Amino acid sequence: MDRMPAVSLAAVPGRRLRTLELAKEIEDRGFTGIFGPSFGDVISLCLSLAHVTERIPFGSSIQPIQARKPADLAQTASYIAELADGRFHLGIGVSHGRTTTPLKDTREYVEKLDAAWGDKAVRPQLVLATLRQKMLQLALELGDGAVWANASRSHMPESLKAIPADRTDFFVGNMVPTVIDDDRDAARAVHRKTLSGYVVLPNYRNYWKEAGYVEEMEAIEKALEAGDRDAVTNAMHDRWLDDVTLSGSAGEVREGIEAWFDSGVTTPIVVPSSTSGGQLKAIEELFAACS
Repeated sequence: MDRMPAVSLAAVPGRRLRTLELAKEIEDRGFTGIFGPSFGDVISLCLSLAHVTERIPFGSSIQPIQARKPADLAQTASYIAELADGRFHLGIGVSHGRTTTPLKDTREYVEKLDAAWGDKAVRPQLVLATLRQKMLQLALELGDGAVWANASRSHMPESLKAIPADRTDFFVGNMVPTVIDDDRDAARAVHRKTLSGYVVLPNYRNYWKEAGYVEEMEAIEKALEAGDRDAVTNAMHDRWLDDVTLSGSAGEVREGIEAWFDSGVTTPIVVPSSTSGGQLKAIEELFAACS
């Protein structure tokens, strides 16, 4: 591949040593980053990545701000940043909108991080979890980058218009659920299961409405109100699903990754799943597709 994506890697209990072996292989295969989701203690994973990798950027995408006190996280993040020599991205966010004041809460948390770091600490690159324009503006004001999850590829160029031309080093990432299988319907079925936990969240539905999927989101809202889970699944139409995920053969997924780069996302973060196994099988399929 001309442009290699980053990979989402979770430190699953019982497989953490194998996870670190995979991280080294991800680096050796030329992928452009390793970013861990919030479960499985992503900050501990990042500390280990600082030791077992040498070149590849890595970070959290994301560390929920509710889970760690800022002074505690600041000390650990500074330690990792010093070890990693510029490779560590501290991605933070409100975690699935579990707050009524996400902008205020995020700003206050970053201010407390800054106070805890002081003037002498080595700081990581600070990345804010983003969906809509107000949070992106906050990331531009306070941070070094923004990371989306399950973003709309067709809407991404519009979202990125807010980034000034002179912010060339501003990190732009998106976590893209990815299933490699010649049976595209089977791959989509995995995505529908994955995204069922996101369509129940008003902040995500509002983002997807902004991206042009009003009919789909309103159908999902009607189904949720009726308590009809089957109707929720049926409302997750292919048109929307194919805009926020990658499905299909190895060649189709490679083309999709290139399309994500073309949309303006400088770091597509492939979140691998499989129709026939767990994370290890999904990453094996990704390795084969990108070799």
